[in-house]
Amino acid sequence: MDKARSTAVAVIRRVFDDGAYANIELSNALKDGKFSDLDRRFCTTLVNGTVKCGRSLDWIISRYVHRPIDSLDGNVMAILRIGVFQLFFLDKVPPSAIVNEAVEIAKRICPAATKFINGVLRTMTREPDKGQFPIDDSPASLALRTFHPRWLVERWIKQFGIEQTKMLLEIDNQPAPLTLRVNRLKTTRAELIDMLRSLGVEAQPSEQTEDGIVCFKIKSLSDLPPLKNGLCMVQDESSMRVAHVLDPKPDEFVIDCCAAPGGKTTHIAELMNDRGLVISIDVHEHKLKLIGGNAQRLGLTIVKPMQLDAREVGDEFKAKADRVLVDAPCSGLGVLRRKVDLRWRKDPKDFDRLRELQSAILESASRALKSDGTMVYSTCTLEREENEGIVEKFLAAHDDFALVEKRTFMPHLDGTDGFFYAKLHRST
Repeated sequence: MDKARSTAVAVIRRVFDDGAYANIELSNALKDGKFSDLDRRFCTTLVNGTVKCGRSLDWIISRYVHRPIDSLDGNVMAILRIGVFQLFFLDKVPPSAIVNEAVEIAKRICPAATKFINGVLRTMTREPDKGQFPIDDSPASLALRTFHPRWLVERWIKQFGIEQTKMLLEIDNQPAPLTLRVNRLKTTRAELIDMLRSLGVEAQPSEQTEDGIVCFKIKSLSDLPPLKNGLCMVQDESSMRVAHVLDPKPDEFVIDCCAAPGGKTTHIAELMNDRGLVISIDVHEHKLKLIGGNAQRLGLTIVKPMQLDAREVGDEFKAKADRVLVDAPCSGLGVLRRKVDLRWRKDPKDFDRLRELQSAILESASRALKSDGTMVYSTCTLEREENEGIVEKFLAAHDDFALVEKRTFMPHLDGTDGFFYAKLHRST
């Protein structure tokens, strides 16, 4: 456990002080083959839990430290954050062991602060009530108790009301289910479920989509044979709906404007029976390899990755496509339970930039569409200004387009990621 804690401290320091992504930093740290399965799981719990709790841990620390916590050394804060997370939110490790291990780590990486860290953590064990969050339903209290930034709590209360917001905040802290999309060109959902169960995976058919399988108790996703052999792909249930809404047909020309890592692109190609052409666009060259790799693993030949700024797709393919998908860059506020550090990386100022980008991509994509063509706009956010607001603005400027259908998936109501789509039809 000492190695797990030491590794977690190093990762937490990088995430909080250097802006590293938690999943990437943790993955890199655990590449060392000397970790036991127990250490690996414990380190993952410490990192993900500490990152998710974020500023709420800092609030607790500030209740026991009689100086501004932003004046404390980064290593000291990393040790304290992990210690606080264990003392207040884990119940399987004795408090004495938590304090002792924190002191041993401090002796190695910040010896001058050892006595200070020992004193702070021991005071927490003696006086835990001092670190208890307020229990009222004010935005500040809800933000602390549910590990969200206050501005987001206030935003959601204004948009959804207090009760809906409380349910959203709660589900953001629950583990997201693992869902797989069956590759119908290679197998059926029933056959894949039987195969997964034979491998010890608890699997059941999705109620949201005919292509989905909800999985539990998977020991190692990377070693799962059906996944390695291209019989399925990891994808959320709400995301699986998009390709069906786009409704591509064999031998058509389809453009996916923001395609990486390729979940929707490959689904589109499968629904086309691998006949026709799917141009899968991304602005980043390294992401094109993800698209190509997934298409190859799934046995698809019609997916053609292309490096291009999506705001230029209308000029590159003017009136060429039968169908166009715009899965636009967004705030990602519908997938907070899957990305533990995302809630702390967002800023209210992001929305102005995102709206401008989303509108520009949708405008360009519309020019790539043939007459009588179909275009789908989708995001993984709950925010109206990134969803209905963008679509309404576009329709107001384009009388040759009509709204066919739209839907917002809410995590606390639908059991999926937060997601939005709007299907548009071009008449001329």
